[in-house]
Amino acid sequence: MRFDIITIFPEIINAYINESIIKRAIKHGFLDVCVHNLRDFTKDKHHKTDDRPFGGGPGMVMKVEPIIKTLEAIFGAPTSENIISEVGAPKILLVILTADGKQFDSKQAIRFSKKYKQIILIAGHYEGIDARLKKVLQASGFKIQEISIGPYVLTGGELPALVILDAMARYIPGVLGKEESLEEKRYGVGVPAYTRPEVFEHKGKKYRVPKVLVSGDHKKIDLWRKTKK
Repeated sequence: MRFDIITIFPEIINAYINESIIKRAIKHGFLDVCVHNLRDFTKDKHHKTDDRPFGGGPGMVMKVEPIIKTLEAIFGAPTSENIISEVGAPKILLVILTADGKQFDSKQAIRFSKKYKQIILIAGHYEGIDARLKKVLQASGFKIQEISIGPYVLTGGELPALVILDAMARYIPGVLGKEESLEEKRYGVGVPAYTRPEVFEHKGKKYRVPKVLVSGDHKKIDLWRKTKK
């Protein structure tokens, strides 16, 4: 699966995807993550991606043109009137990250990972993105989802983009190494876990691992875990 992340802070994305499980998944070809710096697609010498809102008010609004230019680069389209014929394909989804979007959850992560081959994530900022972007994209045939990762407002869309990438990646075959690594497929989320030492002592008090987990009786261990979810 390919992820394209459009952002004005590519370093944030790169720092995360160059570590741990995601890095390994990219290295072995289970994931393809392309980070696009929105500032590279601006015309002015200051590389502005935002401007003052019409009608007044505080804050800045992200401009349409740099985002369209970035999408053109992703798909090789020469003009904003010709943003890919591929876009209408059922395997491509564009996600606009916004605080008032549909709240993302594990069901969406599973569905997206099975349904789409390419996910494009646009990380918003400031007072949001010029509302005309959605109209331009719809007119060009994009399948669009406006998504939020929770009932709160963040300073930018980079964290939501990474949350969606990470959550979806877990359901892509090979990323976790073994399908059994999916906690929710085994016992559900939140089952207590323990590791060495068997007895941990702190301030004179001993904290022990539940006896069943060191009993060697796998049937009892399985039953214990099922009752603890």
